Amino acid sequence: MQRAWHPRFCMAVALSLLTSMVCAQSTLELWPGVAPGSEHWTQREIVAHDTPSGTVIINVVKPTLTVYLPRPDQASGAGVIVAPGGYCVALAIDREGNEVARWLQHRGIAAFVLKYRTQQKREQGIPKDLDMDQACHYGIADAIQAIGLVRRHAREWRLAPDRVGIVGFSAGGMVASGALLQADAAARPDFAALIYGAPFGTMPAIPAKLPPVFMAWAQDDPIARGAVAQFRDALLKAGTRPEVHVFSAGGHGFGMLHQGTSSDHWIEEFRDWLQADGFLRVERSTPARAPPEGTPGGKLASHRR
Repeated sequence: MQRAWHPRFCMAVALSLLTSMVCAQSTLELWPGVAPGSEHWTQREIVAHDTPSGTVIINVVKPTLTVYLPRPDQASGAGVIVAPGGYCVALAIDREGNEVARWLQHRGIAAFVLKYRTQQKREQGIPKDLDMDQACHYGIADAIQAIGLVRRHAREWRLAPDRVGIVGFSAGGMVASGALLQADAAARPDFAALIYGAPFGTMPAIPAKLPPVFMAWAQDDPIARGAVAQFRDALLKAGTRPEVHVFSAGGHGFGMLHQGTSSDHWIEEFRDWLQADGFLRVERSTPARAPPEGTPGGKLASHRR
């Protein structure tokens, strides 16, 4: 005798299949073939776990983009490329990458962790006389490439191609600012968030009519405070009015840490800013139910907004 399926069981199976589809990992290579400019790089990528900054990657030769998509019924249409920091010689891929992406994903915002190319690390600690303009040159090129890649997949990933932005931390903020300030206005992100990050080398020219900019840092940041404040002033002088959050405490590299300081809530304020500026078209009173911890989002069926 054939057994009838209970409607609740069928619903549970359907939800399980939907969650599995959303949570399947998808990591894409940024460039077809070898990334331009690194054809002769021979360094070997190294992943270090359990460092003071969490998992850290050094000697990145092959840049990638890891996709974290929200559930289809929670998708807001916005996408954020996440660029971790690390002086452009390392990437704090968890605290300033994957953890940020999961937080956004669970709230209906598609996130894309950018593993950009880094300068070869030849010594312990921060390299002496580090030229940030040279070190971050390849990361900026990768960020610009990533913006175009996400826009090309917009329909497939349930995104609006005019709501694709970037958030960068520390040196990742310099990478994000390079994408923001590039000469090709059409290739710029639709918004940019610099978290204790800015151009740390030569101050670049600031174009007029930039996309919206969000900035956040702590007053007790001994590393980035001066450069970030200088960049804010340069934006204001050029006619751009960034959204600025200066926390009384938090230090440098607070990322997704919970230290009991006001900087713990920077990401909520970032999301509120996205909402206020119209990048999140669907308002929700509660966050989306999170997929299992640590599972990036995968490809979804094509859908046109």
